[in-house]
Amino acid sequence: MKQEIKSEVTEFGFNWGTAEVTRLFSDEAKGWVTIGIKTPKGEIQVYVTKTGKIRVHDKSGAEWKPIAREARANE
Repeated sequence: MKQEIKSEVTEFGFNWGTAEVTRLFSDEAKGWVTIGIKTPKGEIQVYVTKTGKIRVHDKSGAEWKPIAREARANE
């Protein structure tokens, strides 16, 4: 039997299963937003510019860089 994944709307986001998704901060003048995703095993922040560029940072502030297509193809 499948267990239902629970969801709940919070003041600044929502909880979905073990993930807590929260809008953190934004700058309306510059158009960027930051969203946090937290689980019992980790935490990231997703920064989105007004042009749509996405940057992902871990709890320590280190940016996660995407892997080039060529590198993924060789995995």
